Amino acid sequence: MLRQDKILERIARSPQTRAARRGDYDLNPGMGPEGPLTPAAVLVPLVLRRDGPTVMLTQRTDHLYDHAGQISFPGGRIEDGDATPEAAALRETEEEVGLDRARVELIGRLDTYVVRTGFEVTPAVGFVHPPFDINPDPFEVAEVFEVPLDFVLDRGNHERQSREFKGVQRFFFVMQYKDRYIWGATAAMLVNLVDILEAP
Repeated sequence: MLRQDKILERIARSPQTRAARRGDYDLNPGMGPEGPLTPAAVLVPLVLRRDGPTVMLTQRTDHLYDHAGQISFPGGRIEDGDATPEAAALRETEEEVGLDRARVELIGRLDTYVVRTGFEVTPAVGFVHPPFDINPDPFEVAEVFEVPLDFVLDRGNHERQSREFKGVQRFFFVMQYKDRYIWGATAAMLVNLVDILEAP
């Protein structure tokens, strides 16, 4: 089990604004975003449970226009009133799952992630300190759940799969946790988290 102090040390040593960028194109060269990029931010919530940290994720409702039904981090578009990507991530997290930002301790960022659908995502990492309440927005969030960080850290749980997309074979990361199918940008950001936590 990776201790809280080690997670903090390894995330915090990364630059506050990371120059590194990742994206769907890493596994699919030549597959760039569709149209101009929209700035967005997500919170990567590491819940400090007594028996080990977990990662909080959401299952999006099936009727949403963007990424309907998928598993994702809480987050969304950066709005004019958001002073920073972190502010946007905390605001969106409060709106989507009802998690009080006072329970979140921001500790750093992952690499910026460019999604094929046109989002440029800043993933902000934060410790979530129990106890806390959640109150998911039923329009956006079908369910909130947690995955043990130890499961995410196990490289044996990182798969590369593919599907045909517009006549082209598209590759993506998948993490299958029980009956949860975590894939695409969310899985790729979790792989980035592991890369940072495992770096010497």
